[in-house]
Amino acid sequence: MAPSPPVVNRVTLSIIIPVLHERERIGSCLANLRSQSMIDSCQIVVVDGDPAGSTVDLIHGQDVVCLRGAAGRAAQMNAGARAAQGRILLFLHADTVLPPEALQKIIHVMATGSYVGGAFDLAIDSDRLFLKYIAMRASMRSRLNRIPYGDQAIFVDRAYFESLGGFREIPIMEDVDLMRRIKKDHRKIHIFSDRVLTSSRRWEVEGALYTTLRNQLLMLLYYLGVSPERLVRLYRPQSEIEPRSG
Repeated sequence: MAPSPPVVNRVTLSIIIPVLHERERIGSCLANLRSQSMIDSCQIVVVDGDPAGSTVDLIHGQDVVCLRGAAGRAAQMNAGARAAQGRILLFLHADTVLPPEALQKIIHVMATGSYVGGAFDLAIDSDRLFLKYIAMRASMRSRLNRIPYGDQAIFVDRAYFESLGGFREIPIMEDVDLMRRIKKDHRKIHIFSDRVLTSSRRWEVEGALYTTLRNQLLMLLYYLGVSPERLVRLYRPQSEIEPRSG
């Protein structure tokens, strides 16, 4: 009898979703991913920050790897990365929707070998002109300073991510910290003009102007050297308002 052919790992990209009390959103999040072209070449990893698994217990289907652990977005994303099989890691918030063909475009641009990662332009799910302005401003900012935020669906080469030590497990600004390290390393990222659509819930609940000014203040203090451990005291946890992604 001829020997069986070796098993080929078909996973090109792993999508890592940190969640915390996202029972109302995880279904639509997964439905969007499953509708993407090239999803068959991808792996979905959901990391629940609730040890009781209140979100992952709702997930049905063998196409999703479900993990549980302590809450903390950076720690959850690192746990997802350790379980990932793909050569590319995409970190996706549960309340962010990818544009059509997003996975295919990520795989294609990373195959060029010119970039170590990237993200998308941002849109906020609201008809309010102020929030449209905020989204446009965020997209322009990330194109200028090459430091996209986590809600822009950051993706990165897995081997390079591991060489950086992954996300620093800090309570806030883990996305900015990672992108700053990539920039300091003089590596290139690609930002797609396609826009991800993120929920407006924080702006709607806390107030659009307050949230914007607070976020700008936090970023300024961070760049001035204030530690994330101190900054998080100024950042009202969204879990006190409504469920949030990890």
